[in-house]
Formats: sequence, structure tokens, C-alpha cells
Amino acid sequence: MSILLVLLGFVLLVVGGEFLVRSSVALSFKFNISKMVIGMTVVSFATSAPELLVSIQAALSGSPAIAINNVVGSNIANIGLVLGVTALVGTIEVDKSFYKLNWPVMILFSLTLYYFLNNDSVLGLVEGAILFVGLILFLIILIKQSRKEVAVEEVDEALSTVSNFKIAFWLLIGAAALYFGSEWLVAGAKDIALSVGVSEAVIGVSLIAIGTSVPELAASVIAAAKREKAISLGNLIGSNIFNIASVLGLTAIVKPIPITEPLILTRDIFWMLGFAIVLLPLVFLPKRFKINNLKGFFLVVVYGLFMFLVFTTK
Repeated sequence: MSILLVLLGFVLLVVGGEFLVRSSVALSFKFNISKMVIGMTVVSFATSAPELLVSIQAALSGSPAIAINNVVGSNIANIGLVLGVTALVGTIEVDKSFYKLNWPVMILFSLTLYYFLNNDSVLGLVEGAILFVGLILFLIILIKQSRKEVAVEEVDEALSTVSNFKIAFWLLIGAAALYFGSEWLVAGAKDIALSVGVSEAVIGVSLIAIGTSVPELAASVIAAAKREKAISLGNLIGSNIFNIASVLGLTAIVKPIPITEPLILTRDIFWMLGFAIVLLPLVFLPKRFKINNLKGFFLVVVYGLFMFLVFTTK
């Protein structure tokens, strides 16, 4: 029954996320918001909704370890699993904004999160607000920079002609699916953790984290296999920034998140920092601005090592 709840939870989160993205973009067109701003803000927030709902649900139901490790694990999976597997399918080109803005900001948010958690073992309301305000500042800089570079995010223009009724219907489906999906996923994951004798932190950093990364992984691999524009490194880094700043930031504003599992601070967060840091030499060595099959294989192997340690370390 627990496994069924988890599977249903994942399915509902995927469905809910998709409908929320569609309705949010369609609604943004109604308010005459530019395509570029929609791509950088509305879509980014909407695609973070499943992680956000899972983390808030976990924090409110007394499972803060799931709330934090959902984000830490997702950030590790985005680089080790999603980027690694996608690079195995096809080489990923990296643009210069990687080291000029995206990577430094991801490192800054990651280190800030570590400092906040290590300081008093609680991510509180003020710290959550600081993370979220930092995200808003990052988005302002991103939008200004993109206007200079005339870079436009890919957004489906067909959504500009959607009727108000359909938008409301999509929003209703998305909200309901996200609510029940997050509730069932957290409940099922807690039951599985109890039945197999592992901590909620382990389930959060593995099962839930991989589950919330599966849709992104599938889309990336399909795009790479078709030789279409594969997921960019910038998108993955942006996802990691959003996970820390919006998911944990907003969750901490709703309810402070205490550290209940010591391994979060002594192991898991260092793996998150390690995967973030290793991207810099990977992008420059030996082939500059390319993440090829060999680099992808390296990321997947290291991710596999992390998963092995997660389930074998007590």
C-alpha cells in the first residue's frame, strides 16, 4: 500500500506540475507579460511547485528531514543523475553565462544554506525570507542581463489563445493533483522508511529526490536522443537555485525546519556542495564548454557511489 501511495503521489505531482505550468503561462499571456519574463519566472516557479508542496507537507506533518533532504537530494540528482545521463546520450554545450552568473550564484546559495543550517540547526522564518529575497534579486539581474543579450526562453505561444475557462480548469486540476500527490508521497515515503528500517532523511535524499527529478530526466534524454536542443546546464543550475531559495525559503517561512538527522549536516549537504563545485573543472577540462559522454559517465558513477553510501552508512 505504501509503494502504491508513493507511485500515485509521483504521478499526481507530474500531472499537477504540467497543468500548473500550462495554466500559469496562459495566465501570464493574458496579463501581457513578455515571453522572456514568463520563461524565467512563471515557468521556473511552476516547475518547482511539486518540490515545494512535498517540502511544506513534510514540514507540517512533522518530517523536517524529508523537507530538507528532498531539496538536497534533488540538487545532487540534477547534476549527478540528470546531467550525467543526458551527457551520456549527447554532448551538452555550455555558454559563458555559466561562470559569469549561474554557477557563482548557485555556489552562493548552497554555501548560505549550509551556514544557516550549521549555525543553529534550524532554517527559520528570517533565514527563509533572506533566501527568497535573494532569489528575487537573482531573477531581476537575470532578466536585465537577458534583455541585453536578446535571449528568449522557449515558451509555447499557443498558450496565449487559451480561454479563461480552460485556464481556471487547468489551475484547479494542477492544484488538486499537487496537493494530493504531495500528501500521498510523503505519507507513503514515511511508511516505507519505517518498514525497511531506514531514516526519513535517507528516503528524502534518495526515493523522493530521484522521483521529483524523473520528469526532468525523461525530457532531457528524449531531447538529447532526438538531437534536439537538450536541457541546458543553465536550466539545471537554475533549478538548483530555485530548490534552495524558493522551496526551502518558502517552506521555512511557513514553518521553521529543524535538523533532526545529523547526517544531513555531516554528509548529505557536503555531497550537494561537492557536485556543485566539481562542475567548474568539468566544464573547462579537458574540452572547454562541453560536457561529453566521458564527463557524463563520471557524474553518474559518482552519483551511484553517493546512493551506495546513503543506504550503507548508519
